Amino acid sequence: MRIYVDFDDCLCETARYFSELAMELFGKDIPYENIEFFNLQKSFSLDDEQYDYLMVEGHKPEILLAYEETPGASETVNGWIDSGHEVSIITGRPYSAYEPSRLWLDEHGLERVKLYSLDKYGRDNFIKDSNFSLELDDYYKMHFDFAVEDSPHAFKFFDHLPNLKVLVYDRPWNRDCELPGAGYTRCYDWEMIRDIVR
Repeated sequence: MRIYVDFDDCLCETARYFSELAMELFGKDIPYENIEFFNLQKSFSLDDEQYDYLMVEGHKPEILLAYEETPGASETVNGWIDSGHEVSIITGRPYSAYEPSRLWLDEHGLERVKLYSLDKYGRDNFIKDSNFSLELDDYYKMHFDFAVEDSPHAFKFFDHLPNLKVLVYDRPWNRDCELPGAGYTRCYDWEMIRDIVR
């Protein structure tokens, strides 16, 4: 099988850090459980300049390397690879974040996974002249049997795969969204994801 896995808030606890960072930088006290929107600018009530600054700070290499792993992620992904499945990490991070992202994966025992950066969210403005390693045309030629994703904004990237099973990692910002169809299942941890894929 071929499995798509998102990076932030699936493999690691990115939003928990951004919640702390918004408080530190701007005095915005929005605890993780109260992050209502995937759009952090909206969730934290930031202007454009504040949002760009937040994203630049949150994508510094030393910060990306410090994100906590989501419990069970590496163990599950490695179990899939050991069973002969092909796992691709498709991240919305710009290619400028590729090196620390690759290093984070390696440090968490995920040396064997492929890592691609795809402009899923149009975020390249916060790091000027950034680019992405995977073009949309090439992404749409890829086939997956399962996808692990937390962002409702990314669901549109699955429309070309009618038989895909999407495992929606439960997060505060996706709890009120209506899942697009029967192929979508809300999952509460990596153990549940592992059991479904099995």
